[in-house]
Amino acid sequence: MNIQFEIKDFQEKLSSCFRPWQRSFQFWIRVTDIYTGYKVFQLRVGFEKDVQKQEAMWERQHEFAADKIYNMCSDLGGFFLKVHRARLKGDKKDIVVKVQHPGVQELMMTDIHNLQAFALYLQKMDIKFDLYSLTKEIEKQIGCEFNFLREADAMDRIRRFLYENNKKSPVIVPRVLRDIVTRRVLMMEYIDGTPILNLGDEMAKRGISPDGKVAAVAKQNILKSLSLAYGQMILRSGFFHADPHPGNILICRGAEVALLDYGQVKDLPENLRLGYANLVLAIADGDATRAKESFKELGINTLSSCEDEQKEMLKLAQGMFDTKLPPGVKTLQPFSEESSVKKIAVEAFPEELFSVLRTLQLLRGLSVGLGISHSCAEQWRPIAEEALYDAGRLTAKDMKRSRGHKTRRKPGK
Repeated sequence: MNIQFEIKDFQEKLSSCFRPWQRSFQFWIRVTDIYTGYKVFQLRVGFEKDVQKQEAMWERQHEFAADKIYNMCSDLGGFFLKVHRARLKGDKKDIVVKVQHPGVQELMMTDIHNLQAFALYLQKMDIKFDLYSLTKEIEKQIGCEFNFLREADAMDRIRRFLYENNKKSPVIVPRVLRDIVTRRVLMMEYIDGTPILNLGDEMAKRGISPDGKVAAVAKQNILKSLSLAYGQMILRSGFFHADPHPGNILICRGAEVALLDYGQVKDLPENLRLGYANLVLAIADGDATRAKESFKELGINTLSSCEDEQKEMLKLAQGMFDTKLPPGVKTLQPFSEESSVKKIAVEAFPEELFSVLRTLQLLRGLSVGLGISHSCAEQWRPIAEEALYDAGRLTAKDMKRSRGHKTRRKPGK
């Protein structure tokens, strides 16, 4: 009996030792296949001179690669945490219990280190962007995500901020059950709603055409509510939920939006919060000079290799930090020679700013998924002005003059 137990224990320890190596091997096999596919495609697309056909080809390539990435993540599994529906003894209300799987942090760190190595290769060989700094911020954020006490504090802080600074909070934030929270177990109120990815199906069930006017208005309201919450969190508070992927968004009755999972949050330093507020104004006004100045203020170091540097700088700012793509751009193609990232190399990007960049890209994905062209920079403009005014960097006269200038601008300019 003891011998069998010892053998089983030895096998488990041996498997545990080899698991990171096996995982890394699988990662590099899959990533090499995806990367090679893009390099071969680059050669093929270069023979096509029609821009519209090029765009369609890129779109198909991205969809093909996305399927491979999804399958890789699905097969490797790893750092996923389980959200269970439960009920406390003697209570009639449902709650959510979040439990951390044993050993999951070690697996995640293996994934992060592989990702960092690939980022170094990419920024040296292909994409002129400081990808390594971004992966260092991911490492920092993921390390914090395994502490549920920190997540409970973050949820409470964001809930208080949004509920106290609005007549009605733009999003619903779950209430933490403080008496039953540990580092690896988190309990919170259950929010009843429809995952945003299932919104079209839910509308169809209720007899609402997903492509009709009623659906369009509902989608606009959903996106505006979510975007408003993020504008307030990032620009006014500096402390924000940094993981707005579709799985963390529920649509409740009356098209109300619930924002879940506060494992990834960011406390933005004051200088970056105000520097980003300045960049929001530059993007909203189409001010290339201000965009360039804001990049310097934020510590985003660039190296231009194009004639019209300011124009490309504004396109780069719009592509990175707005939910609406630059004029004439349908999809972002970082591998394309016409990409702003190819024309203006981002040699240094502050790690602290990555959470903002990632959040904006996720919000853009939601905007595209909902079929809505929405500029968060334009929506956030008054919030950015207020943040700069409170910090003494804008006067009431500046704000009035700026708004008057914006009103007089011709549509599309």
